[in-house]
Amino acid sequence: MFESFDAVIVGGGHNGLIAACYLAKAGKRVAVLEKNSEFGGATASVYAFSGVSAKLSRYSYLVALLPDQIIADLNLNFKTLSRKVSSYTPHSKSGILINRIFDDESRSSISKFTGISHEADAWQKFYNRIVEFAEKVAPTMLRPLPTESEIREMVGEELWQELVVQPLSETLNKYFSNDVVKGIVLTDGLIGTFASAAERAASICFLYHLIGNGNGEWKVPVGGMGILVNELLALAKSLGITLLPNSNIQKIVDSGEHVIVETDSNNFQASVVIAGCSPHELAKLIGDQPPKSLDGSQLKMNMVLTKLPRLRSGIDPKVAFSGTLHIDESYQQLEAAFEAAKVGQVPSVIPAEMYCHTLTDPSILSDELREAGFHTLTVFALHTPASLFDRNHDESKSLVSARVLAGLNKYLIDPIESCLAVDATGKPCVEIKTPQELEREIGLPRGNIFHGDLEFPWKTNDDPRKWGVETKSPRIFIGGAGAVRGGGVSGIGGHNAAMAALERLTEIK
Repeated sequence: MFESFDAVIVGGGHNGLIAACYLAKAGKRVAVLEKNSEFGGATASVYAFSGVSAKLSRYSYLVALLPDQIIADLNLNFKTLSRKVSSYTPHSKSGILINRIFDDESRSSISKFTGISHEADAWQKFYNRIVEFAEKVAPTMLRPLPTESEIREMVGEELWQELVVQPLSETLNKYFSNDVVKGIVLTDGLIGTFASAAERAASICFLYHLIGNGNGEWKVPVGGMGILVNELLALAKSLGITLLPNSNIQKIVDSGEHVIVETDSNNFQASVVIAGCSPHELAKLIGDQPPKSLDGSQLKMNMVLTKLPRLRSGIDPKVAFSGTLHIDESYQQLEAAFEAAKVGQVPSVIPAEMYCHTLTDPSILSDELREAGFHTLTVFALHTPASLFDRNHDESKSLVSARVLAGLNKYLIDPIESCLAVDATGKPCVEIKTPQELEREIGLPRGNIFHGDLEFPWKTNDDPRKWGVETKSPRIFIGGAGAVRGGGVSGIGGHNAAMAALERLTEIK
């Protein structure tokens, strides 16, 4: 016996829920199957520390790639806040402060630090070029996949050569002279991607991080990332979507006329299936060979602090931590860390970046913690691929964590350990997630936040795919981060899979 639906969604993360809501709004009967007891996946918010009333976005943090159109289409009450500070990079007793709106303070900070009068001009020119590219490409993200030729003509030959054809390393060397400045820019090509600046993967990752909504601004989700999940779940319930947590899926079979989804307790029949899970997980479920991909490369730390630490550079901590704080992320430090990790060595200096959610949005803290001056801190360590943790996982985790914290402490007057709150059992409020733990807990293959190798958000001229969500089966679509244009907390994969599924449902009828 099968329960029948127009569409079954496998995976109840934000992409799966977005796909379900678009389908249900189009009048389709939809079920969402989630293996865990709670929906949300990487966008869940949790009270991570016993007795500490701070609700953390445990796995994801800022929002840039989620199109405003999706929020408007689904009428979601999900708000984000701009940060005045884009980034601060400490270095000995000085540093570089970049405000979100590039101003005289930003210009002066670059010039004073580098001693190069034209470096600030180069910064402004380069990011104006990025905005020019983003304004043209971002609107295509929720449309059928454009061809390479179409995008090339759209952005022009000069931008195409600078941002697509030539390696990111070459472009950075063309614009910038200072090693630290080049590193600040390069970090956007490395979050979640294990690559050298000279490799194609860094160029692709860089573009994804800077084209969101046509301006690339990274914003703070009010109330934490879990608010997005709450809004989607409320909408799903109002639309009559069947939500089934604790669904352990055993097999997915395309019979030719329907897709059968077998779980350990129920069987479902659907005209189409959207996989909000990774392509690796889908391959296992349909009995195919899982694709090979790059290791995920980030170690993530969540902390609750009783106070913000003072910095040796003398900058106000409320300024330094309100944007993205870069630690040991000069160009040469990033490249050296990559080369060490590539041959299986834990880098002696581990680049990392961090930010404080509560300086922009204190609502994730209880009134008591806010009044006491508590804050949260989110840390991402770069070039810490899953391969570093394959042998002696716990020992490697301890070593990497210690080096990340030591790297941060070099720039602090107050060691970060002295600022940590303690939970109800007296343990410091710091949790650390390796790529292996990210795979086990939220299904990221090898900890890869993009579920696989990133592709540019367009296709070759002879690629038959329409939306970039297609699989071997005409009834099964990839709707998660593994779709073309699906990476990050964007919802784009879910939206595009829903559009492809609606077209297929129309054809079937």
